[in-house]
Amino acid sequence: METGKRTLSVLLVLVAFLAFWQLAVMLLRPPEYLLPSPVAVAKELGTAPEWYLSHAVRTIGATLLGFAAALGLGFIAAVGIVYSRILENTLYTLLVALNSIPKIALAPLFIIWMGTGLTSKVAVSFTIAVFAIVVDTVLGLRSIDPDALDLFKSVRATPLQILIRLRFPNSLPYLFAGMKVAISLALVGAIAGEFVASQAGLGYVILAAQGSFQTTRVFAAIVLLGVLGTILFFIVEVLEWVVCPWHVSHRERS
Repeated sequence: METGKRTLSVLLVLVAFLAFWQLAVMLLRPPEYLLPSPVAVAKELGTAPEWYLSHAVRTIGATLLGFAAALGLGFIAAVGIVYSRILENTLYTLLVALNSIPKIALAPLFIIWMGTGLTSKVAVSFTIAVFAIVVDTVLGLRSIDPDALDLFKSVRATPLQILIRLRFPNSLPYLFAGMKVAISLALVGAIAGEFVASQAGLGYVILAAQGSFQTTRVFAAIVLLGVLGTILFFIVEVLEWVVCPWHVSHRERS
């Protein structure tokens, strides 16, 4: 019931936004190269759906690979930070410093090192997404009940047993919170890499269309990015419901 109401609310807001956009274009009559109407954008998408789909697949591929790398390596880094004071003082500090650097400034370096292919886009996507995974996972691994930890220690549980049976289950809601942020950031990273140097992907479509003032095509690619980002976010949210339905945030919304 709650999911149905939420979906209906999203659809109503979307319809209202599109109606307002179309009405504004009809009343103000701006040149199409400045602001195309939703109808014009829909027609643009309908003229070559396979072409847009091929570029979207390239962007989604880089996004998912970067996200997967951020999830795997980020979780390993978080475990190391929790269990090692040396890693906390070095790796964690390095990640904070890296996160402070605008990632678009790193994209040219990845292009130089890895070329203009898929690998450089994955690297940018990973660099942007990994920080959210590490920070939230570290918080989750540390936010355990002290009494539960004392109980595990009293029965002489090993650090690995404590990690698997106590810290990891407790960290899942935090991990999924980081994943929902990271999947959106991974998409941003893939687009940033495509902006710098690419021959395919929605970022390339936007950049090429902008250079020839094809604003309708730019809007079409942006709409696709919005749809894809929303779908990826809700996929992660559904996985969260499946993996940890016991969490209090889900009980309050059910």
